[in-house]
Amino acid sequence: MASSSGSKARIDGVTASPLDNRIEPILATDDEIREAVAGAHLSSFLPALLPALAHALGDDSVLPEWVRPNGASIRDESAGLTPGQAREIRRIAIEALIDVRDGNRFFDDEATKSNISSERLRRLMSFAIGETIDAAYVPLMREELSVTGNDLRAPTWHTDDVAPGRSFPVAIIGAGMSGLLAGHRLRQAGVDFLIFEKNDDVGGTWLENTYPGCRVDVSNHVYSYSFAQRNDWPNYFSSQPELLDYFRTCADEFGVREHIRFGHEVSAMTWSDDDQRWTLKVNAPNSESTHVCSAVISAVGQLNRVNMPTIAGMDDFAGPSFHSAQWDHNIDLDDKDVVVIGAGASASQFVPHVAERTAHLSVLQRTPNWFVPVPTYHEPVADGLQWLFRHLPGYAQWYRFWLFWRSSEGLLPACAVDDGWEDLSMATGVDNAALRELLEQWLRLCYADRPDLHDLVRPMYPPAAKRIVLDNGSWSTTLKRDDVTLDASPIIRIETNTVVTADAEGSETHHPADVIIYATGFQASKFLTPMKVVGTGGRDLHDIWDGDARAYLGVVHPGFPNFFLCYGPNTNIVVNGSIIYFSECEVHYALGVIEMLLRTNAASANCRQEVHDAYNERIDVGNLRMAWGVSTVNSWYKAESGRVAQNWPFSLLEYWEQTRTPNPADYHFA
Repeated sequence: MASSSGSKARIDGVTASPLDNRIEPILATDDEIREAVAGAHLSSFLPALLPALAHALGDDSVLPEWVRPNGASIRDESAGLTPGQAREIRRIAIEALIDVRDGNRFFDDEATKSNISSERLRRLMSFAIGETIDAAYVPLMREELSVTGNDLRAPTWHTDDVAPGRSFPVAIIGAGMSGLLAGHRLRQAGVDFLIFEKNDDVGGTWLENTYPGCRVDVSNHVYSYSFAQRNDWPNYFSSQPELLDYFRTCADEFGVREHIRFGHEVSAMTWSDDDQRWTLKVNAPNSESTHVCSAVISAVGQLNRVNMPTIAGMDDFAGPSFHSAQWDHNIDLDDKDVVVIGAGASASQFVPHVAERTAHLSVLQRTPNWFVPVPTYHEPVADGLQWLFRHLPGYAQWYRFWLFWRSSEGLLPACAVDDGWEDLSMATGVDNAALRELLEQWLRLCYADRPDLHDLVRPMYPPAAKRIVLDNGSWSTTLKRDDVTLDASPIIRIETNTVVTADAEGSETHHPADVIIYATGFQASKFLTPMKVVGTGGRDLHDIWDGDARAYLGVVHPGFPNFFLCYGPNTNIVVNGSIIYFSECEVHYALGVIEMLLRTNAASANCRQEVHDAYNERIDVGNLRMAWGVSTVNSWYKAESGRVAQNWPFSLLEYWEQTRTPNPADYHFA
C-alpha cells in the first residue's frame, strides 16, 4: 500500500478548498456594481443574497423582515419574492457593496470563517427560505453547506493516534465521484489505501458517457463536494466535459491520483474467515494478480452496466449500432437515417443534437417521461452572478444552500401516497395531483400546436413514479421537426436496414435505419455485477440477493465484514437533492466503522442480520408509501421482483442522522 503520510495536518476539520475560490477585492465603479447585481437577473438568485451579505458583514441589519421571501412560493418562478421585494434586495446589496469598496464597511473574516453560532445560522437560513427552519437541520446544513469554510465531515481522528503502528490497508473499487471521495477521507485519516479503476482516468460515469448534450440534471452548485465548491461554474447545469474536469482536478488536489491503479478491474473478492481479510482478484490488460486488504469500499456505482434490449432480428441489422453510454464518435450520422430506441433521460439530452445532423430521425418511445420546465438548463451562469460569487464572501455557499433546500425536502410530500386516495393510476394524493397539473401545463404549452404529439408524450402514470426529466423546450421543439418521427408503438423486429413497429391493430410502420442508437438505460438493479463477492462461510452475495439487492443503510450487509457500498441498494434519490450528498454520508459512515475497528483493535465488523432485516422492512414500507413504489409503470427503480431496490423513501435529514455515527450494537466484532 502507498503511504498516506502527510495528511495528518488535515484532521482539525479545516481544509483549504481544492479549487481556487479566492474572493477578489471590489474595485468596480458604482455603475458596474449596479450592473452586476442587476445582472443576477433571475429572482431565484436573490433569496440568498442578503443572508450572505449579513454573514459576510457580521451585520443582520441588512435583513429587513418585509423582504423575507414567502416560503410557500420559493419553488415558483418568483422564488417567493414580489417585484418590490426583489428591487429592495438589490438596492440594499448595491449600497452595501459600494460601502465596502469605499472602506465605509468591511467584510468580517471572522464572521465567515469562524463557527457561526447555531442560533444565528438558523436565523439566516430561515430568512433565506422564508420559513423557520427546524433546529434539527442546522447541524446537517452546517456540514453540507460549509458556509464557514470548514470541512466538517473530515475525519476527526488519525490512525497514528487511534492505532499507532497497525496496518489496515483498504481497497477502493472505482475512481468515480464516490471512489475519489473515499480516497480523500482515508488519506485525511492516515489510512493506507489503493484505488482500482478499470478505466484509464478518473471520473466514472462522467468519463464514460460522452454522448452529445450529456450534462448533469442537478444544479452543479449542488452537484459538487460540500468541501470542494467552485465559485466559477460556467453553467447552471454542467456538461460532461466540465464535470470530468472537476473530478480530475479534485483527484489531483486531494492527492489521491498517486494511489490509483488505472486499467485494473476487480473481477472477484473473497473473505477469509481465518485471516479476517479480503483477497481481490484484479485483472489488468496483460496480467492477473491478487491483492489482500483489511477492508473494501465499493464505489462502482449503479448506472454503469448498459441494458440492451432483446429484439428479434437485432443481429440481422447491416448498419452500425451502439448504446448511448458507449457512444461511437467514429460513426458518421450526417445525412443518415437514424433510429433511436428509447426516449428517457439520456435520449432527451442527445436527440436534439443528433436531429441537427441526420437526414431523418425516428425516436421509438416505450414510455413517455414527465418533463419539468427549467429555462436555465442549457444556460451559462449570468455574468452578474459570477461577479457576486467572486466578490461577496460566502455567497456561493449561501446560494448553494438555497438551491439545496429548494430542491430537497420540499418536493418529497408531492411524491407520497395519501391515505384513502383510491385511484393511484394517475396520481397518488393531493400534492401529487397538483404536481401532475403543473407538469401537464408545461406539456400543453409545448404541444399546443401538435395535439397528435401531445397524446403520445403525455404520461399515464403519477409524477415521480419514473425519473422526471429537466427540459428547456428543446425536446418538444425537436419532436415537432419535419425530419423527426416519434413512434410509441411496440417494436416487433429489426431488419437489415429497418426497425419495424406495430400498433394495437397490428398495422406495421417501417423506420429506415442506417444507424441504430440504443438509449435503453442501465442494469441498475444488478448491483456489483459482474464482480463476484464471496463472504463468510463461502456465501456468494449475488446468490443471497437473487436479483433483489438489499443492504443496511445501503452500505453494509451481514456476512460480508469490512465491506462497504457507495450508491448501494436504496440510496438513490428521486426528487430531493444530489447523489453526492448520499456519497458523503456513506463514506462518512464507512470511515466511522473503520475508526471503531482501529480503536478497539478488532479485525472485523459484521452487520447483525436482525438489524439489517428490520431496516429493510422499514425501507420497503416507506417505498410503498411513495409514487415509485405503488405505480405499475416500468422503471429502473425496481428489481425484477417488483420491489424498489434503488430508492430512499425518506428525508435527507433522516439518512444523515442514521449515517452520522455507527452504532457498535449493530455489529458483531471479531
